[in-house]
Amino acid sequence: MKLGYLIIYVSDVEATLTFYQQAFNLKKTFLHESKQYAEIDMGSTKLAFTSETLAELNGIHFSENRPDKAPAGIEIAFVAKNVTQAFDLAIQAKAIPVKDPEEKPWGQTVAYVRDLNGVLIEICSPMSE
Repeated sequence: MKLGYLIIYVSDVEATLTFYQQAFNLKKTFLHESKQYAEIDMGSTKLAFTSETLAELNGIHFSENRPDKAPAGIEIAFVAKNVTQAFDLAIQAKAIPVKDPEEKPWGQTVAYVRDLNGVLIEICSPMSE
């Protein structure tokens, strides 16, 4: 088995797609004409956004992601060559800063932001081998 999709339920799929393109320089691979579902190019695994309305129509019940509430117990982690530049780009795109870039004892640089929905995102350097 392999991980195929990470799907985030959001209130506005098109706004979320635009945010991820601007904040993390990611490329859209699909936006359904209904604007209820979209995918971002992440290699073999897809990062997707589904409208909360569509999820509810499918009988899925969940806690909504909201920037004014505590984030869900999960994060998305993006690996960047330059964490400070990636963090700054995300902030310019209206990401909510959580923790500035910081070098960890194991040599990795890590920062945290939240997206426009309140989803927690880690921006980190590659792990040393």
